[in-house]
Amino acid sequence: MIHIDIDQSEIDKNVKTDFHVVGDAETVLGELEPLLDETTHEEWFNEINSMRRDIPYSTGGDKLHPKEIMDIISEIGGEDALCVTDVGQHQMWAAQYLHHTKAENFLTSGGLGTMGYGYGAAIGAQIGTGRKPVFHITGDGSFHMNLNEACTAVTYNTPVITVCLNNTVLGMVRQWQTSFYGKRYSSTDPGRKTDYVKVAEGFGAKGYSCKTADEFRAALKEAVEYGGPVWIECLIDKDERVLPMIPGGGTVDDIIYE
Repeated sequence: MIHIDIDQSEIDKNVKTDFHVVGDAETVLGELEPLLDETTHEEWFNEINSMRRDIPYSTGGDKLHPKEIMDIISEIGGEDALCVTDVGQHQMWAAQYLHHTKAENFLTSGGLGTMGYGYGAAIGAQIGTGRKPVFHITGDGSFHMNLNEACTAVTYNTPVITVCLNNTVLGMVRQWQTSFYGKRYSSTDPGRKTDYVKVAEGFGAKGYSCKTADEFRAALKEAVEYGGPVWIECLIDKDERVLPMIPGGGTVDDIIYE
């Protein structure tokens, strides 16, 4: 195990290492890279692809499935689609199912847990890059944090398309409560009754609500042609889970597939 860190005091602080280098990551990695042999990791990618092929996902029943949503965004947005997420289950589904092939086309706060990050970041990304449109992928929990930024989007007529996966609950925390806390739900079902179409129109944006893949595909095509701020609500099942997942404190040996 080799530890690279710019701060000497961090070396061996938490994990005992075999070797360490104190220095700037860019400099150290730049020196290290020419010493490494290029590899394609074919065996590992074959294993991952077999998991994708052989481990089924639920169909979503009579509601939209998150994979369907991401497939349609990828289909209509194309390989140059710039997607921005908030935080929660939708973030994981976007990372799993969007068909990205180019770097710098996926903006997310990672593990920082900043619910509400997405809308402002999407508006900034659109203005900064001039890309038309930018896809803002969010959940109803995160979206309620900063949906007032529609005022900004309308003011500057930014072509940001918000796709809100609405399961009416705080899905990520609820999933953990379902799987590890005996379905003892606490503060994860706020009972919101927000009418996203009316709120969008109240701000001066365009709004849609979709229950099926066909409805979503049609709405997204219209949103792209519209060229301004649009909200599209996608109704999904509140019991839909992000899979596979690793329990807290677990390893890949404890991974849950279903």
